[in-house]
Amino acid sequence: MNREKIIIRTGFIGIIANVFLAGFKAAIGALTGSIAITLDAVNNLSDVLSSVVTIVSTKIAGKRPDKKHPYGHGRIEYMSAMVIAVIILYAGVSAFAESVKKIIEPTAPEYNAVSLIIIAVAVVVKIVLGLYVKKTGESVNSDSLVASGKDALMDAIISTSTLVAAGIFMIWGLSLEAWLAAVIAIVIIKAGIDILREGVSSILGERVDSKLANDIKETVLSFDDVSGVYDLILHNYGPETYIGSLHIELPDTYTMTELDRLERRIADKVYCDNHVMLTGIGVYARSTDDSHMAVFNDIRKLVTKHSYVMQMHGFSINKEDKEIRFDLVIDFAAGDRAAYFAKIIDEVQQHYPDYRLNVTLDSDFAD
Repeated sequence: MNREKIIIRTGFIGIIANVFLAGFKAAIGALTGSIAITLDAVNNLSDVLSSVVTIVSTKIAGKRPDKKHPYGHGRIEYMSAMVIAVIILYAGVSAFAESVKKIIEPTAPEYNAVSLIIIAVAVVVKIVLGLYVKKTGESVNSDSLVASGKDALMDAIISTSTLVAAGIFMIWGLSLEAWLAAVIAIVIIKAGIDILREGVSSILGERVDSKLANDIKETVLSFDDVSGVYDLILHNYGPETYIGSLHIELPDTYTMTELDRLERRIADKVYCDNHVMLTGIGVYARSTDDSHMAVFNDIRKLVTKHSYVMQMHGFSINKEDKEIRFDLVIDFAAGDRAAYFAKIIDEVQQHYPDYRLNVTLDSDFAD
């Protein structure tokens, strides 16, 4: 079964389960006068809406690329996770407002054994549903399903706390309903904010997953003569759509024909093995001249003694034009990276005063 069908099937399972749970809890809430149980039922209805949003967004995300959206519609899934977050936030804020009213004007609930048994069964159902949806979401890389799964597990905690409050009331006659409802509402609001923050982060563009980056580099390094892979940049157009570029280091004896063949083979293998489309493969020529390598080793020793220098690559030297070129990758933790970079370049320039330095300040976009 493909990814889209798995997400839609899981979404429908969530809808069916939450409709039944909402109905039972609403009935129990009305019979017992429990605001906590009633709010729990409302929260289940918000879960139904979340599942509907997930299904709709998955169908849209699966549409083929068109002239206006040549990279596809995959990013709609990140937006759907944010919509779910807003739904959760709305449910949380509404619940908090109702709980405050009950704190000001309290009413005593009337529990019975049947209602508590049904709530206990609902807790088990929510735990099973939450774990299933979350695990499925992680397996198919769906932020919407993961968000829905987390929300379901949060519901299980809420329902459990409702049972605890009911037990306290039945044993000691102490009603914590309204206060518990307020706590539940705050927990729901926090969950919504966390999911919203994750969605915004995904749309802004996050650091490339370390495993994916390392897998791509291993794939490229498996080719003969490729001695280094640098400047890997990936653009995420949805959970299953990555487009990127990188640089490879090759001996300077390569011909244009050999290079063209190699780049095509690399692009094909990365797409097949890592499901990433490489739109550009740049080349750093590795000098086979021993005198060039001596300068390279000397400069590398100079720059790598600085703690925030993560990598030096793309080295070349033109003795006729008296020019030395290379890239320096400096950790974001360096703070003022530009000032740190300038200090290093000044040091190198002092060792090679007769050469013009052409150095690029690079960033670690991927591990």
